[in-house]
Order: sequence, then structure tokens, then C-alpha cells
Amino acid sequence: MCGIAGICRLDNTPLTPSSTRWVIAMTDRMVHRGPDGQGVWTHGPVSLGHRRLSIIDLSGGSQPMHSHDGRLTVVFNGEIYNFPELRKELIAAGHRFRTQSDTEVLLESYRHWGTDCLSHFDGMFAFALWDATHHRLFCARDRFGKKPFFYTVQHGQLYFASELSALEQVKELQFTINPQSVTRYLAYEYVPAPQTMYAEVCNLQPSHLLLLEHGDIHIRRYWDMPIPDEQDTRDITTLCEELRHLMTRAVQMRMISDVPLGVFLSGGIDSTIIAGLMATQSSAPIKTFSIGFTESAYDESRYARTAAKTFSTDHHEHVLSAKDCADILPGIINGMDVPMADASVAPTWLLSSVTREKVTVALGGDGADELWAGYEHYIGFKIAEWYNKLPNSLRRHIIEPLAQILPSSAGYINPRLAVQTFLQAAHAPAWQRVQSMLTALTLDMQREVLSASFVSQIPDFFSPEILFAPTHTQYKHWLPREAASPLARAFHVYVRQFLPEDILVKVDRCSMLHSLEVRAPFLDRDVAIFVARLPVRYKLHGFKRKWLLKKAFADLLPNEILHRNKRGFQIPVAQWLRGRMRPLMEDMLNVDTLRKQGIFNPQAVRKLMDLHISGLTDLRKPLWTLLVFQLWWQAHKA
Repeated sequence: MCGIAGICRLDNTPLTPSSTRWVIAMTDRMVHRGPDGQGVWTHGPVSLGHRRLSIIDLSGGSQPMHSHDGRLTVVFNGEIYNFPELRKELIAAGHRFRTQSDTEVLLESYRHWGTDCLSHFDGMFAFALWDATHHRLFCARDRFGKKPFFYTVQHGQLYFASELSALEQVKELQFTINPQSVTRYLAYEYVPAPQTMYAEVCNLQPSHLLLLEHGDIHIRRYWDMPIPDEQDTRDITTLCEELRHLMTRAVQMRMISDVPLGVFLSGGIDSTIIAGLMATQSSAPIKTFSIGFTESAYDESRYARTAAKTFSTDHHEHVLSAKDCADILPGIINGMDVPMADASVAPTWLLSSVTREKVTVALGGDGADELWAGYEHYIGFKIAEWYNKLPNSLRRHIIEPLAQILPSSAGYINPRLAVQTFLQAAHAPAWQRVQSMLTALTLDMQREVLSASFVSQIPDFFSPEILFAPTHTQYKHWLPREAASPLARAFHVYVRQFLPEDILVKVDRCSMLHSLEVRAPFLDRDVAIFVARLPVRYKLHGFKRKWLLKKAFADLLPNEILHRNKRGFQIPVAQWLRGRMRPLMEDMLNVDTLRKQGIFNPQAVRKLMDLHISGLTDLRKPLWTLLVFQLWWQAHKA
């Protein structure tokens, strides 16, 4: 795992001497992504920089790496898991290799297949490859966006880096807050690609490549998720056997490492499956790592201990308190180059810290919830279709008024908040329903908390069709309309939007801040294609989530874990904002700071805080989202 950066002239003229200094500055900012080595190469119109975290071929994989004839040069962040097979195929085709690294396989794959090499890779990656013969810069991100790639075009040059904070080191670049991105962040808790918080900077989307050639930049999608085959007639036994085979192979491929590795073990279905498959393929006890909470409603550590005992692992556990979270949160956000308000960023950061003390690589269960209907929202989406078929009088005059008097709680589940969120989603169009269940600040709330001067910059942006356009694009991706059901389209939104923009960003940044590589077997190319093609009923069977996945691994999972309810990796945000973290919230959202900043209405934000602190309303999501934004602003723009 690594960090990459570079500059390339659009007109193919030589770079100025200062360009190399800027590339060095960018790579220096990402030392956490690659503490084991640094390299910079400048030639003519291009300069490429690299920070290395050594995982495979510790002595021979230094970068930037050149092909044997000097024609090709690459900086590469990530892993190509099927590189041994590709290497054999390329050797048989006459290619020569000087190292055992997957980086050299990338170079020779491009030489052999051109940009179509991407269709042959199974891995997580972001890279930039310079082809001196064709004066072409070829960049790409993996299918699900596990590895980041940001770029900007200014001063007749393309600048790119693994992190926004690296680009910020180039003092000749301009970075202007994009008002549209602020509003989308407040709704989504992140800024959906290709936008970033800066108007001048783009986020290369997953499954996309970028070509800079003849002074022009071309961006296109190179891979797409297949549509579910609702007519699949294969029997359940056959499907379970194929899934077991694919997952076993995916885990085996991700256990290839020249440094110690372990597994994130939450005690849920997904991480327990991975731990079990690792244990069956390891001659020594595998190392497992988990986080517990002092608040029992959020603590899953006993399930992790059950799984660890079942597979006889070398288990390591750390307990997180509100004080821990309050103390480390500003530092975490400061290290996050993008504002991202997933509250589980704190435990993920701490889990990565604990894990890195023992290993350099960890496997995790990321992607399973999105592919296999692990979230309650999938059930909510299904119920919403039924709910809207009820008589309007029953919905409007009986059910919805009752929802207003349900009990409220600061615990893991707040009944009133959960039902209100569902009803809000049920009232929305089908395409908007998924995001409605995830939205932090609604349109009405944004109109209140944003300042009049800020709103005046984007007066036409405050409509669902515009604000949630990224969701609409993903939902309508498959045409014609009959090609996929509304529920299948909801899966697509989760996999192509929430997964890469929230889950994978969180894991990448939190792990890389500790120089830890995290691998995701559930996002293996063949596993993901297999799952995507399955009929929706095999993933959400009635109200049973992960139905086929549980069937396939029922003999591997302890009964206590197989039959438990899903719990997200969350922290007691509602409680902490009323208690230990209240001073931090009130400090970051104080009237003077907000008035000087000019984005928010100080009185409206104060009202939100007062309502939440009083216990009258649970506003954990909007307040946490505002708090994270202010911490990010303080670190990057103040």
C-alpha cells in the first residue's frame, strides 16, 4: 500500500524545475501511506512521486518503477491479487521480469493489453503510468474505489495525488470551497464523486480510467456491475458451493504477504466468515483484532471473543470510551483529507492503531453489507413499497401521528427517530428513498442552518432532483427501466455510491494513517460479480438479510453469531454530544466562529444544539455532520 502523486504538462513541453519540488512536497505529506521508502522521477513533461509501504517483494518493488526498456514508468498504490497468474501468462507470451512484484506485472500487462489490462486485474489500486513512446499518461482506480485518486488541472498541467491534503501542499494551486459540495456533504455526510469540497479538484470515480494524450484528458468507465438475473434457476446447494469456493479463493489470494497479517474481527457474520476461512488455511493461529465500548448497548466484543475462541485465534481487544473518542477525534479529522461524517471513523481509527502494533496487513469484511443486504434500510425500502399501498387516511391520520409519540432514546436504536426516518423515505420517490434513509441534514434543515449569503450563491440547488442528482444517476443507471427492480436498483446505489464514498474512504484513511493495509475479500472481482448476478431474493429473502451467505457458511459460523441481529460499527453519538463531547461541539459550533466563517446561521445551529441537549429531539446525525465539517475546516481552511 502506498501514496502516489505527480504532475504532467498538457502540451508535452518540459516541466519547470519547481515541479519536482512540488511532487516531493506531496509525497512528504503522505509519509503515513508509505513509511518504507520514497521515490521521485522527472523526465520531460512528467514527474511521478511515490511513498512505499512494503508488502510484497520487499527488496525489489521500489517505485517509480521503469520497464526493462525504459519506455514505461509507473507509480502504483494497492495490490493486484492475481498477479502470479498474470505473470505466468505474460512470461508465456514472451515478457521479461526482473522482480517478483505486482507493480512490474502492471507495467507488462499494459505493454501487452494496453488500457484493456484493467479488465485482467483483480485487486485494489490507483496508479499513474507514463508511456514515453505515445506521450500518454494512463491513470485508473479499481472497480470499487478502494484506493483514492484526486486530480486538478491548473496552469496547463495535470496534478494528481492519493489525498487532497497532498495536493494542498502545492502552493501555486487554487482551492476554492464549492458551495454545491457543502450542501451535498450536509446531506450525504460525504461529497459524492466526481466532486470534492474544492471546486478545482476532482475525484476520479471507481471503475474509471483517465487518459492524458495530445493535450486532451479523456475519462471513461471501464467496468460495470452486472444486472441481477431474476430468472436464475440454479439450485441453492450449487450456489452455496460456488460461493464457498469463490470466497475461499478470495481469502487465500489476500493472505499472500511478505509481512505479518491478521483480520478485523467484529463478531458479525462477515468478519467471522473471513476469520474462519483464514484459520482453515493457516498453519499457525491467525491474529484477530476487535474494539469494544464502555456502553453495553454498543459493545459487540463478546461476539468477537466467541469467534476468536471458535477458531483458536491470537485475539487482541481494546475498549473505547467517550473520553477516548473526544480526545482523538480532532486528530482523526485533521488526518482525514476529506470531510466524512461516518461516526464509526473513531473506532475504525483506533482499531487500525491497535492492529498495526502487531501486523502490517489486515483482512476486513467491507462490502458484504452492501452486496448482501446487510443494512436495515434494505428492509425499510421493501416495507416502504407496501406502506404506500395502504389507504391514505390510515397512513396520514393514524400511523403517522402515532409515530410522533413513540419513545425517544439516545441508545443504539431510537424508536421515534427510526420510524420518522422511515416515513420520510416512504414519502420520497423510489429513486430518492435509499438516500433519504441515510440523509443527515434534509433540505428543510439546510435552508434553516445555512446562512442567507451562502444560499444566495446557489439559489437553484435546493431541490431533491439537483441536490440528490448523484443518487438519481446511480438509480437510473440500468436502462431500460424494466431491466432491474426498484430493490435491485437500491442495491446498485449502495454498492456504487455509499460503499466507495463512505465505507471504503473511512477504512482507507483510518488504516493508512497507521500505515496499515486492509484487504476486502468480499470485494473480490469474481465474488462481487457472482453476488451481483444473484436474484435479489437470495440476498433479501422476505425479511432475512444475507440469506444465501448465511446458508453457505452455516457450518463455519458459531450459532450465537449466525442467528444474531446485525449491529453496525457505531458509537454512542447521541449520548456523547450531550455529555463528554458537548464542550467540543459547543466550541466548534460557537456563534463567533460560525459568523466569521459565513456558511452557517449561528442562531439556527445553536437551536439544534439546544434541542438535542434537552433530550426533546435526537439530532445526532445533523450535529455530528456539522461538527465534523467544522473540524475539517479548522484543519484545512481556517
